[in-house]
Amino acid sequence: MKAIIYDRYGAPDVLELRELAPPVAAGGEVLVRVRAAALNPKDSLIRKGKFKAASGPTFPKLLGYDVAGVVEALGAGITKLRIGDEVFGMRNGFTGGTVAELVTLQETELCLKPVALTFEEAAALPLTSLTALQALRDLGGVGPGARVLIHGASGGVGVVAVQLAKALGATVTTTCSEKNLEFVRSLGADETLDYTKETGLEPGRDWSCVFDVFGNRRFSTAKASLGPRGVYVSTVPSVRSVFDDLRTRWLPFKKSRLVVVKSNTTDLEALCGFVERGQLKPIIDRVVPLAETAAGQAHVETKRARGKVVISVS
Repeated sequence: MKAIIYDRYGAPDVLELRELAPPVAAGGEVLVRVRAAALNPKDSLIRKGKFKAASGPTFPKLLGYDVAGVVEALGAGITKLRIGDEVFGMRNGFTGGTVAELVTLQETELCLKPVALTFEEAAALPLTSLTALQALRDLGGVGPGARVLIHGASGGVGVVAVQLAKALGATVTTTCSEKNLEFVRSLGADETLDYTKETGLEPGRDWSCVFDVFGNRRFSTAKASLGPRGVYVSTVPSVRSVFDDLRTRWLPFKKSRLVVVKSNTTDLEALCGFVERGQLKPIIDRVVPLAETAAGQAHVETKRARGKVVISVS
C-alpha cells in the first residue's frame, strides 16, 4: 500500500510517499480502506519531534489521525461494524497512520459516516470536532445561556467550536484576524473581535468559558474576564497549562482546564447528530492528493488555513 512516512524529525519536506506492507486487523480492530484523511497541528508537532516520549524512538513514522473510508476487514470481537460500512473517526495515541491507503483502528474509535457527507467532508471532522465538543461541553460546561469566548476562531478547531457552541445554546464571541471577521460571523458568531485590537479578556466580561484554541493565552491573563464559575480551556499542553489544570480543577470557582481529545464512538455519534440537524458543517480550506501531503502540511503550519486541509487518498 502507499503511505506517507518519515525517517527523521524535521520540516514538511521529510515526508515521503512510499510502498509499505498493508496492516492486518488484530482483535478489536477494523481495517479501513482510506478514502480521505485530514491534517492537524498535532501531525506537525509530532513530525518536529515535540512528543518524542509519546511517539516512540523508532523510525519510520506514519502520519495522520483523522480518517474516512470503507471497512475492508474485521479483527476478532467486532460487534457493530461490517465489511463495506462507510466510516469515519480518529486514531488515538501518537503513532499515526491514516495518511495511507489502509489503516487499522479500534472499533471504538470509529462511527458510521453521516450519509450526507462526502468522505472528504467526514475526514475533516473527527479530531477538531471531538476537541471542540469535549472542551466546550465536558470541560467548559457550555449549555443554554452560556457566554463563550473562542480565541482563534478561523482555524480547524475554531470553525467547529463556533458552530458547536451555538448548537449547545451559547452566545458566542470570537477573536480572529480582520480578514476573517465576516467568515466567522457567517458560522454563527454573535460578536467578532479583531484580535489585533481587542482580545475579549478585559476584566468584567463575565465569560462562562474562554476556549483558547491557539493556546497562546494564559489562564492568568484570562482569569479577570471569567465569570464567578467560569472556565478557561486550552488545547496546547505545556508546563504552565498542565500546572494550572492540576491546581484549579477541583476548585468551585474560576478554573483552568487542558483538553486532551479522545476518540470514541459515542461522541462521534453525537457529532453525526449535529450534522444531521444542520448545526455542524465541515469547513475545508483545500483538498490535496496523497502525493502533495508535504505541501498540505506546510499550509497548515502557516496558521492561515480557513478550516481543514484534507488529503484525498483514493
